[in-house]
Amino acid sequence: MNKEIVIIGGGIIGLCSAYYLHKEGHKVTVIDKSDITKGASFVNAGYITPSHLIPLSSPGMITKGLKWMFNSSSPFYVKPRLDMDFLKWAWAFKRSATAFKVEKAIPVIKDINLLGRKLYEDIKTSDAFDFHYEHKGLLMYYQTEKAGEEEWIVGQRGILEGFDVKHLSKDEVKAYEPDLDLNIKGAIYYGCDAHMTPQEFMRKIHAFLKSQGVTFYTNESVEDIIISGNKITEIKSSKRTLKADEFILAAGSWSGLLAKKLNLKLSIQAGKGYRINVERPTGITMPAILIERKVAVTPMQGFTRFAGTMELGGINHKIRTNRVEAIANAAESYYKDLKIKSSEITNAACGLRPCSPDGLPYIGKSKAYKNLTIASGHAMMGWSLGPATGKLVSEIISEKQTSLDIKPFHPDRKFN
Repeated sequence: MNKEIVIIGGGIIGLCSAYYLHKEGHKVTVIDKSDITKGASFVNAGYITPSHLIPLSSPGMITKGLKWMFNSSSPFYVKPRLDMDFLKWAWAFKRSATAFKVEKAIPVIKDINLLGRKLYEDIKTSDAFDFHYEHKGLLMYYQTEKAGEEEWIVGQRGILEGFDVKHLSKDEVKAYEPDLDLNIKGAIYYGCDAHMTPQEFMRKIHAFLKSQGVTFYTNESVEDIIISGNKITEIKSSKRTLKADEFILAAGSWSGLLAKKLNLKLSIQAGKGYRINVERPTGITMPAILIERKVAVTPMQGFTRFAGTMELGGINHKIRTNRVEAIANAAESYYKDLKIKSSEITNAACGLRPCSPDGLPYIGKSKAYKNLTIASGHAMMGWSLGPATGKLVSEIISEKQTSLDIKPFHPDRKFN
């Protein structure tokens, strides 16, 4: 049965949900507080990353986080604050960062990432719209033996999971990047990964959905949610009232705040990331992560993007210049011939990634409401998991067998 659907949020998760719901024949409306031209879906590294098997909430991250948390230019920075939502999230993060829970999460993360990669490729080969997509793999560069050894442990686990993973010497890296002078000791290569140009895909899927009759209301904030019993009857924005059969909460870092209007406890913290675009030749042809500095490097259409940092400081878009400069310095320390200009640093942008405490997204219906599906909390995997989440959301609402077991993503799950 075709339904009327309202999606709150026009980022990669919301638009992919709209794409698959429209394919199922539903009447879809998307509402977003912005004009859908900026935010995390536009400034990310554009990675599709089956290789990222380890969730953010891992035992090693606790140690690194304590080391980095008071250094405002470190890869992982926590702005100290007495905020109850943050303190509860941090406690849940700590409870999730155990070897046992990481082990349980690995196959879940692997399967949803592989589904996301397949679906991007399906969209690419369909008649819907074309976009930049390259399946070239990912290089993890390291400058110290310690970092290389740590990443190779992850790489060996990747091999056990069936991925193409190689441990490369500096000379062997030359086969992938023959024209670069790299200040590295070696790299771990993951052949399973792919990359894209995010803003191009976002612009094209948005235009495609509009051409197919999906309704968009932009620059409108959801101000109230009206409930009757265990169902949402309508939402009220700053400009209109929208009724629907089903509602999807895909508002990224704002999802937790909107959930409060429904008396739901959706634990999400905004993890700010930054990007620098270099719109001139760099010679870089392979996506890479600079391990020690946690900086992602992506050759996109017409430019190279340097992206990184995880800053837990609440919902704000303040640009911390020292954090942007840390990305530029990291890039220059690995790529010997690279010099990032002050104008490129000045033009940096940021986005807020919605982070759950256990590193898994929230996908599914809360038991509190029959017609609410939640799709948020994807952290640094939002881009990678966009189509997979959209497909699962469509299957949930269309009452079909889901492509994956969605129990690990249940929005009501406890962190204990």
